[in-house]
Amino acid sequence: MSQRRLVEIETNILARNDAIAEGNRRRLEADGVLALNLVSSPGSGKTTLLVDTIRRLGAEGVAVIEGDQQTANDAQRIRETGVPALQVNTGKGCHLNASMVERALPQVSPPGLGLLFIENVGNLVCPAGFDLGEDAKVVILSVTEGEDKPLKYPHMFAAASLMLLSKVDLAPHVDFDMDACEAYARRINPELEILRLSATSGEGMDAWLDWIDARREALRQRALSRARQHLAMLEQR
Repeated sequence: MSQRRLVEIETNILARNDAIAEGNRRRLEADGVLALNLVSSPGSGKTTLLVDTIRRLGAEGVAVIEGDQQTANDAQRIRETGVPALQVNTGKGCHLNASMVERALPQVSPPGLGLLFIENVGNLVCPAGFDLGEDAKVVILSVTEGEDKPLKYPHMFAAASLMLLSKVDLAPHVDFDMDACEAYARRINPELEILRLSATSGEGMDAWLDWIDARREALRQRALSRARQHLAMLEQR
């Protein structure tokens, strides 16, 4: 297959994905649901962070779409918090796509759903290019990884709105320069917000919950603005 044909196929796949993602986004925003796409390499502590986040927030109005190539282990951990979680196994696929989320939404939308976490497959490459209809991508990088990850995987950090530097309780025991890591990340994305936290010690968790609350309020304000605009259009008629 020629390189030109490969580019055409990839472009068509991404265009179709983006169209479905936009439909997901409209549906979620219309329902007042904040959707966050959690992305990272394997072993960063996404699920542990998610479990502790849910316990601090409370289970009411929260749901999770859990992406992995195989097993339902992480979804089961989430369900133990009392939150509905749907496992999506991608098989040989290295990421979730918008169609998977579209099919999952009707199965994981409890009454009063206000916050949806999408835990993507552990991978810092493929998920960067696939919009799921989320409000924001949150990239998680642990201090047990290399501080140059943002330079090695720039597309993910460019696409993210927030970087969570996790497992900071282990910082005294590993060779990791947190300041350098944050500088690398901001070199890729100057607007990237960064929080340091540890689900084990609790450090930084309040700041993370405050960030979620701020995104929820921004979503609410956008909905109010659209409602006012719609009302004004009706009055002009």
